[in-house]
Amino acid sequence: MQDSSPAPTLIERTGVAYFPLALVARLPFAMMVVGVLTLIVSARGSLQLGGISSAVVGIGSAIVGPFLGAAADRYGQRIALLIAAVTHSAALVTLAFIAYSAAPDWAMLVVAFFVGATSPQTSPMSRSRLVLIIQNFLPPARRPKVMSQVLAYESAADEVVFVFGPVIVGLLATFFGPRTPILAAAALTILFIISFALHHTSAPAKTAAERAETLAPASELARPSLLVVVAGIAGVGLVFGTTLTALTAFMQEQGRPEAAGLFYGIMGIGSAILAISVAFFSPKFTLRYRWLVFGLFVVAGEALLATSTTMGGIAAGLALTGIGIGPLLVTLYSLGTARSPEGRSATVMTMLGSGVILGQSLSSAIGGTVAENVGVQAAMALPFYAGAFALLAGVINWMLTPSGSGRDL
Repeated sequence: MQDSSPAPTLIERTGVAYFPLALVARLPFAMMVVGVLTLIVSARGSLQLGGISSAVVGIGSAIVGPFLGAAADRYGQRIALLIAAVTHSAALVTLAFIAYSAAPDWAMLVVAFFVGATSPQTSPMSRSRLVLIIQNFLPPARRPKVMSQVLAYESAADEVVFVFGPVIVGLLATFFGPRTPILAAAALTILFIISFALHHTSAPAKTAAERAETLAPASELARPSLLVVVAGIAGVGLVFGTTLTALTAFMQEQGRPEAAGLFYGIMGIGSAILAISVAFFSPKFTLRYRWLVFGLFVVAGEALLATSTTMGGIAAGLALTGIGIGPLLVTLYSLGTARSPEGRSATVMTMLGSGVILGQSLSSAIGGTVAENVGVQAAMALPFYAGAFALLAGVINWMLTPSGSGRDL
């Protein structure tokens, strides 16, 4: 089929309303970790407990998220997301009230785990839907360009939501109380996740015969060429978490804790803008090259951050990191898409999404502990090591996918 044929475009398949719906449906997930931190610190008066609670949320999401993706691949996104939306909203409301009750800390941590475990994984599900539409309904000649554009957009959308999600949490908590962001996330989940689940792009459930024909064995998810991508994207999560905690600790030391979010936005917004540029890269600039190039930008930016003692130096380090981190995310999702076993798209996308949130949650907790017990300067060095980890995974990927192997892309 040629490009001039009257084949449908992606927008015609999804409908114009799909993209704003999928964007807003990401908000509850973006508000979740910071909202839990804000709630627990206010309710229990312990920054350490708040950090642990946020980490537990991330762990719950990382552990259960891939199983939700597997359920979506097997039974369809609609039923998987509807169950997740209802249980997640219930878990959020429960946490909002148990935090202020006389319940012991361990009981609250159990609920926090369920908040993460039931999170609907909207972003990976959206990627999976769009990838399947491109692969199944668009002409082969148009697929590579549209795929690149879609993955660039999806990464930029994630960046924007994860920058503004914490801002929304802060505004709601400031003007309406610390419970409000969690309750708002629960309401958004019911309204928009259910709408997202019922949207016509949601892949229908497959029969047993269809699953047998189109689902690759789960063992294929353990291929080294795919696991190294998961490791790389977990490294990106480590960069996010360590950078935010290091920046927060530095700004607190400077007596300007309220500026941490503003400075973090330098990296986030720059990252979102640069992620869009990936759609214009030449195919000759292959994914394994991109991983190394943008990984080096991240390491260089975090090295500058670690050695800076002025606001200007901090801003420059964050800007340089942002140049690398957005395109690196797009690159990793592109590799994950290309290496997904047949019929396992949602599973792979949730594995990658879980890698980001796990890395971010654990490194946020570790970074806060290091800043408090070792010092701010030690915490400022952690993002460099996180970036080096992501770059090392890129080097391993280079060795696993030699040029001409058909996997270097």
